[in-house]
Amino acid sequence: MTSPALDVIEFTLTAHTYEEDRELDPGDMPPPYRRAFWSAEAESESPSDRPTPGGIERPLSITETTVTEATGLAHPWDAISDLMFTDRKEFSGELEFTDEGMAEKWYRERTDADRLLGNPVLARRFEGEFEGVDYETARANNRPIHADRVWIDSLLEQMFDEDDEEMLDLVEVRAPEEVEMTLDDLVLTGDQEGEIKKVMKAIEHREYLASIGLQEIGKLLFVGPPGTGKTSVARALAHELDLPFVEVKLSMITSQYLGETAKNVDKAFEVAKRLAPCIFFMDEFDFVAKTRASDEHAAIKRAVNTLLKSIDEISLIRDDVLLIGATNHPDQLDAAAWRRFDEIVNFPKPDDYMRADILRVITRQMDIEEFDPEALAKTTEGLTGSDLRLVLREAVLDALTEERTTLTQADLEAAVADFEERDNLKNMDMMDGDPDALIAGNGRSDADEHDHDHDHERDSGTPQEHGD
Repeated sequence: MTSPALDVIEFTLTAHTYEEDRELDPGDMPPPYRRAFWSAEAESESPSDRPTPGGIERPLSITETTVTEATGLAHPWDAISDLMFTDRKEFSGELEFTDEGMAEKWYRERTDADRLLGNPVLARRFEGEFEGVDYETARANNRPIHADRVWIDSLLEQMFDEDDEEMLDLVEVRAPEEVEMTLDDLVLTGDQEGEIKKVMKAIEHREYLASIGLQEIGKLLFVGPPGTGKTSVARALAHELDLPFVEVKLSMITSQYLGETAKNVDKAFEVAKRLAPCIFFMDEFDFVAKTRASDEHAAIKRAVNTLLKSIDEISLIRDDVLLIGATNHPDQLDAAAWRRFDEIVNFPKPDDYMRADILRVITRQMDIEEFDPEALAKTTEGLTGSDLRLVLREAVLDALTEERTTLTQADLEAAVADFEERDNLKNMDMMDGDPDALIAGNGRSDADEHDHDHDHERDSGTPQEHGD
């Protein structure tokens, strides 16, 4: 059961309980409540006794603003103003209970076990009163504090001063809640699923692995063409495991100030270790091999050597950092690069069966008449998951130009044909080909002229985007 009034009363009761029970820490608060009360200046300790960058200071200020931020309700006072045990201070906008006992009774009669298991603070307060509700279970189910955006931002602010701001241009940090892609949104090969399961087990049993001396675990290299899901899988894994996602594109470590390049590498690894447990994703890993084999500036080569040394020194078991490298060009990697990773995960272009499954996933929320993913998959040989998403996007946009939100199989087939035509145009050699070939109307017969306006309009869509 849920309602605006129940949401507001739960938030207020949670805040009161947290204030009174000094054994509770920020990790007990549901993530939206933590965000509403978080202070970057507060001093706090995490459950692991590691100092955290900020915290939640007592006493808590329960205002319409904090309630709105935590619950999304635009007018929280309107939701509870008719309850006889609530009051609002006109000047400050603070909400309060005039009788907390009545508020607790009102809430107890309307809540349930599922709701309490999503709130460790109240699970502790009502433990034993609801079957299946206990504090430890609720705490274990709660998203860890190190996965919160507010915690990440506070840490980055603590780590970097104004002189280091350019470093944040090299490293992108996402909180798990900001990763839109989940593992359920992806179609994986058996090998990919197996490696993900092994990684999840390694994270779950880190202490056991450390006790038997297995330290070199948790360094994965994703290899495959663009658009096959390397980045998507890494990000979805962060979402699944509630881990911050730290991404660095290795081509960007070449600072305009070459003497700073090696320092940037060190700083990127420092960010990952400070945000641990986290996933550290290094894209464009083939940049390492290209630099080692070239006559690049000595400062850049030193940075690459620093990078390889840093990879050697970081560990999932010791540092709580899962390291994932990704490359579109595995043929360019040398033995020194390969041996840094304990697992290689192949990301091939999908076969007919995978493309059909990908089409099913992409179209889950679409209305398509006579949809035949198997037939469509047979016409899209060589296309990646990223390509298929672009095909579906164009089909939807074309239908919208005709004021339709229901698609047909013919719409999808036309979008495939358009995509292939744009792909061919992208690959044309402008220097060696006919310079008039790309002029609108050239090469058309008179019979084609009546279709000119429609075809030109359809073929001038957004250029395709490649990515993982």
